[in-house]
Amino acid sequence: MKLALYLPNFRELVTVKELADLARVAEELDFDSVWTLDRVVVPEASDRQELQTSFGHMDEFPKQLPVSSRGRWLQGLPLIPWLAGITSKIRIGVSVIDTPFRAPAVLAAELATQDHLCNGRLNVGVGSGWMPEEFAAANASHIYPRRHGQVREAIEVMKGIWTNEVFEYHGDFADFESCGFGWKPVQQPHPPIYFSGLKDPKRSANRIAKYDLAGWIGVQDTPAAIKMWRDAIDRELQELGRSADDLVMSSMIWFTITDTETDQTDLGKGSNLLVGTAAQITDNLKRYQEVGLDLPMVWPPFTGVPVSKSIDDLKQLVEEIMPKVLAG
Repeated sequence: MKLALYLPNFRELVTVKELADLARVAEELDFDSVWTLDRVVVPEASDRQELQTSFGHMDEFPKQLPVSSRGRWLQGLPLIPWLAGITSKIRIGVSVIDTPFRAPAVLAAELATQDHLCNGRLNVGVGSGWMPEEFAAANASHIYPRRHGQVREAIEVMKGIWTNEVFEYHGDFADFESCGFGWKPVQQPHPPIYFSGLKDPKRSANRIAKYDLAGWIGVQDTPAAIKMWRDAIDRELQELGRSADDLVMSSMIWFTITDTETDQTDLGKGSNLLVGTAAQITDNLKRYQEVGLDLPMVWPPFTGVPVSKSIDDLKQLVEEIMPKVLAG
């Protein structure tokens, strides 16, 4: 098990300095990677709990985002070149890029450049998006009903551009003649691609298997959910002569160390398994490790906890908790 930091660029109020402090501390603590969140808008309807769908289409959450429409957050994708400049060894990525909001060929070319800016440290997380209001703001409402198909084409375009001198593609969401797109990524054959899955294990497994992806990213998964996802993905991969052991299984999980014990009731994605005392978090990370979670993305709170506290928590996690977890 390695650690990743889910950088809180999407929170009620965040500054560039706070993100820089967190990223540098994660690098100093030898975290595997740091990831940003791709959020384009927060509709005012969210403030009234009147989104068209629950958060992430997840039944455990209301029709509301955890940040208000007047919050002061920072966009995730533009932070990647900046993170490349302020770090030197930690891997960096977006968890996840909602590909329907971007032209696939443009996205592929820009990510290749980003891989050069960070000297081959880029991770690429992709997903379909979930919020109709956000599709409207991105001028992509017409894609919403077919967004999963757009993700498939985006992956195909990215891999094609990254591995061919010139490339052409003719699909429903990208259609262009043979073109060159500049430098190929530093990483060969290309940066690792992670796929986000929230609702349908079989779809995720099929996509990972078909496109030979590097990993899977979930959100707020319990150990039981990780085991379910891992087993489902493994069944699909076994048919192709591969195994889930070849993948990085990861999940974005809320994280805060508390002085007193917290309620650890299994509430599905509403659980607080990495919000608790050091002892509670140690026990739960051991459970995650046993079921095959390779990369917990620890996720500082959206509001109410200062970044200085989150930095202290990261240090305690590495220096006190993880040695006990890894010792078994």
